[in-house]
Amino acid sequence: MVIISDVLEFLKSAAPLEMKMDFDNVGLLVGRAGDVLSKVIVSLDITSDVVTEALDTGAQLVVSHHPLFFSINSVTDADVTGRKIVRMLSGGVSAICMHTNLDAARGGVGDALAVAAGIASSGNPAGLLADEGRLETGEAFSYGRVGHLASPLPLKEYMASLKAALGVGVIRYYDSGRAAHKVAVVSGSGGSHFEHAAAQGCDTFVTADLKYDYFLEAKERGINLIDADHFCTENVVVAPLASKLQAAFPGVDVRVSEKHSQTVNFY
Repeated sequence: MVIISDVLEFLKSAAPLEMKMDFDNVGLLVGRAGDVLSKVIVSLDITSDVVTEALDTGAQLVVSHHPLFFSINSVTDADVTGRKIVRMLSGGVSAICMHTNLDAARGGVGDALAVAAGIASSGNPAGLLADEGRLETGEAFSYGRVGHLASPLPLKEYMASLKAALGVGVIRYYDSGRAAHKVAVVSGSGGSHFEHAAAQGCDTFVTADLKYDYFLEAKERGINLIDADHFCTENVVVAPLASKLQAAFPGVDVRVSEKHSQTVNFY
C-alpha cells in the first residue's frame, strides 16, 4: 500500500526542500498525507482543467512544479485558487508541489533543460552554473547549468534545434554574431542569472521571461541571449519526473496530464 506521504518523502529525497528559494512554497500543499494512493497526475501547473482531470480519472494526487499558491488568507469558492482547493478537498485530491528545489536538484528541471539544450545527456550531466547554496552534506547546488555543445553551431542553427527540443513556437533572442558553443541554461524566469553566465565565459545564455534590459546588456557584452518561454523551458521535467515516480511506485498509475499544455499562443 502506498500513501501520499510516501511520495512526498521520495520527492523530498530527490529534491531536498533546503534547496528552495526563500519566497517559495513547496511540499504537500493540499490534502491528507495518509490517504492511500493508486493514481497520480504529474503536471507543470495545477489548473482548473488539471483538477477536473484528476477528479474525472480518479487520481488522488497531483504532483506539480509550480505551487498551487504562495500565500493564502482564506479558502472559499469566491476566487479561482479557492475554488480549485475546495474542489480538490471535496473530491479527495491532494497536491504536492516541488518548485525551486526541483529546479536545483540533480535530475530536476535544470538537468532536463540542459539535455534539451544539447549540453548534457542522461549519463553526463552539465556543470553547475554557480555555487548558490549547499546542502547539509556540503554538496553545492545551483538553479542553472553550464556546458558545451558537441561542436560550435551558428546561432540560428542552434535555435532551430532548441525550438524543436522544447516545442516552443517563437524564440526571442539577441545574436551577438558568435557561434553557440559554451551554453548556460536556467529554466523559467532566469534573467537574474545572466551575471553567472557571463562570469562563466558563456557565449550563449538560454532562459525565459527576459526583460528588455537584459537584451541591452547582452549586446554590450557580446553574448547570445535566448528567451525560450517559461512553460517550454520547464515542462521538460514533467515526463522524466513521471517516469521516476512510476519506477519508484510500480503499483501506482502515474501519468502525465493530458489537459495541461502551453498556455501562451504565438501569432
